[in-house]
Amino acid sequence: MRYLFILFIYLFSAQITAQEQQLGYQYLRNGNYKKAASIYKSLLEKHPYNSTYANYLIDCYQQIEHYDEVFEIIENQLTKYPSKEYLYVDYGYTFQLQHQIEKATFYYTKALAIIESSKNSTLGYLVGKAFQDNHLLDYALNAYQKAMKINPKANYNIQIAFIYGEQGEIPKMFETCLKMVELNHNYLNNVKTYIGQFLNVDAENNYNVVLKKLLLRRMQKNPHNNWNHLLSWLYIQQKDYNKAFIQEKALHKRNLEDLKGIINLGIIAYNNDDFETSKNCFQYILDNETDINNELTAKLYLLEISMIQEVDSAIIENQFQQLFQQYGKDIETVRIQMVYAQFLAFNKNETINAIKVLKSTLKLPLNEFEKGRVKTKLADVLVIDNKFNSALIYYTQVQNNLKNHTIGQLARFKIAQTSYFKGDFEWAQTQLKVLKSSTSQLISNDALNLNLLITDNNVKDSLKLALKTYAKADLLSFQNKNNEAINTLQKLLIAYKNHPIEDEALFKQAQLYETTNQFEKSETNYLKIIELNAEDILVDDAIYYLAELYLNKLNNPEKAKEYYQKIIFDYPSSIHLVDARKKFRKLRGDILN
Repeated sequence: MRYLFILFIYLFSAQITAQEQQLGYQYLRNGNYKKAASIYKSLLEKHPYNSTYANYLIDCYQQIEHYDEVFEIIENQLTKYPSKEYLYVDYGYTFQLQHQIEKATFYYTKALAIIESSKNSTLGYLVGKAFQDNHLLDYALNAYQKAMKINPKANYNIQIAFIYGEQGEIPKMFETCLKMVELNHNYLNNVKTYIGQFLNVDAENNYNVVLKKLLLRRMQKNPHNNWNHLLSWLYIQQKDYNKAFIQEKALHKRNLEDLKGIINLGIIAYNNDDFETSKNCFQYILDNETDINNELTAKLYLLEISMIQEVDSAIIENQFQQLFQQYGKDIETVRIQMVYAQFLAFNKNETINAIKVLKSTLKLPLNEFEKGRVKTKLADVLVIDNKFNSALIYYTQVQNNLKNHTIGQLARFKIAQTSYFKGDFEWAQTQLKVLKSSTSQLISNDALNLNLLITDNNVKDSLKLALKTYAKADLLSFQNKNNEAINTLQKLLIAYKNHPIEDEALFKQAQLYETTNQFEKSETNYLKIIELNAEDILVDDAIYYLAELYLNKLNNPEKAKEYYQKIIFDYPSSIHLVDARKKFRKLRGDILN
């Protein structure tokens, strides 16, 4: 009984201490330093060896300019625990706060000298951290370097890299990060996360160029998988997927068992519309893979690319049937069945057969996520078939069953989109407002754009007739009835001239003209958008796609160059800026990295 009582007292005391510590930290974070100091003073008296309490109390007293109390704490700590010599940094910093630079420098120098005299790399780390915590970066760098010199096995490169990053010494920071990877492969992902903050999609960005040069230099001196891996990763950041493919092939040749990098690259390239590189990746997998799952993935993506590039339907149909003959129609081929249904509905306009395929797939022993994907695809096909209520039932089932998953959020967006197609704009916006905070950036952006379209075009049209006409054209486009969509938009443009929706209608029609190879009409629409209002939100899109049209379809590179240049000089905040700059330089004849 006595022991139970002692245990109870101990646990109760520990709980009280934890609560005090939490309250003190909360006061400290909120800038209430006097209250925080009161709590940490009490905690330090109870636990005098606790460095955390001492450091927090020193910080509080420095903030409220109680410098004598700081000196008293440091002297007491050093008297009782002489090994805490890193506290000389705080001693010096307290003098610096009082603008007594000579005294501050004396203690900083003393702290650095102790590292060398003690030959203790751990003390060197503690001194470096004390300097770093007080934003004395040059001193911190010196301390870490001294510690690593004393003990070559010590590795404080990550701290050194952070210091270089804070100082803006980015080439040195990159070099230090690469040194970390060289010493230990396990740092690779952490290094990518950190240096990724300094890179962007523009291959000509100075930091991108510096990192590329450092990697190429290391590859020449000491070929290593890490350098190919990082170079591939850099090219992916820049959306230079073909260059990344070269690096991934080099990695595969050194490890013939691993095709994961090429599979991932193929998927990334596909999702970013670089179908040529994606096709090359998946064909490479078929030429080199023996694993049936990877082989199946490659064949499926190649089929999807064929569908996008409008390869003859009979050829694609034959390829699907070969896949089903080889792999069957079971749980292992669910994704193939879904893509096949999409092919039937969107490419061949055989919605009844597509619905049969998907309903048959739903009879398989699927998990909740697979069911969600199949039901969403089935609802999409029902929308194509104008069976909106049935589609909404399936979307709602998915949304209810997978609320917090991306699949459920996509289903909610589809509910909003279908309601918008039907002309029920209020219910659509109710769903869209929830999706603004979606964990998926793509869904969140789509929801925001659709919500803006509805909001912006309600103002001058109480009956929403123009918006309903536009939504009808949008539905026809979704149903792959492009000519009907074009005609519907033309009627809208005639009936609602000068309506706020005019620019959206012209832009949508321009894209549909491109899809149907009516390039001169597409050009006319883009030019009209530019003439309507140079400040319009769609103008930079119109200019960019017009440049693309001149370059890729109308064989007029000079005109393309003119409009890419317009993006660069007139719309520097455009999302198309990096791509426009790259293509402009290429057309101008610049030698690109």
